[in-house]
Amino acid sequence: MGYLDGKVALITGSGRGMGLSHALMMIGEGARVIIQDVDSDLAEDARRQIVAAGGEPEVMVSDIADIDTVQAQIAAMEKKCGHIDILVNNAGMSILNTLEEASEEDYDETFNVHVKGHFFATKAVIPGMKARRHGKIVNISSIWGLTGHHFNSQYCGAKAALLGLTKAWAKEFAPYNIHVNAVAPGCVITDLTLRKGEDYIKEREKLIPLGRWAAVEEMTNAVMFLVGPQSDFVTGQCISPNGGDTIT
Repeated sequence: MGYLDGKVALITGSGRGMGLSHALMMIGEGARVIIQDVDSDLAEDARRQIVAAGGEPEVMVSDIADIDTVQAQIAAMEKKCGHIDILVNNAGMSILNTLEEASEEDYDETFNVHVKGHFFATKAVIPGMKARRHGKIVNISSIWGLTGHHFNSQYCGAKAALLGLTKAWAKEFAPYNIHVNAVAPGCVITDLTLRKGEDYIKEREKLIPLGRWAAVEEMTNAVMFLVGPQSDFVTGQCISPNGGDTIT
């Protein structure tokens, strides 16, 4: 028995990293999860891990920015599972460059994934949540959506846009008992960050008051609070687990 028993959770970009961590922890609390990822191999590997953990996942293989496909998949999942109670807008990507280096394609891809894709995924689950007068939506932003960064401005802008959507949706859907919040991770050790090299990780951690990078599970702990009953009076908020990185 867990506090998510009977709940169905859709987690975008959950083939690996933080998204997969969210899925596995939700399984542990009794949820039925829907894995979504653009990479079929990652999605299948995630499915196997969830089955090994005792879950019975559903899988959506799609590009979150492919609006028609994703909305059709969500409709099919709602029909199959009966409802979607939790949506974690987690899918993401990053193209590291400066403003002068960035192309229109870089800008479009970044905003299509982080903003447009999640805007329409949310639109797809809202009717069911309104009808049941219950729902938990968590948008995964970033510390760079809060503070900006000296490069990759299109990523910073897209993550900041998610924070704006969080506040707007929280107000729009509060009358239906739908809670919308955000998590803005700081420095987290993932497969992608490890590719930056040990020197980068050590230099960056010197700037973090707690003196270390986070594990993915520490981001999942924040997500779990926001999707569970403990946060039933919390909406329109952003939690940023960042080791003190945003202290001013």
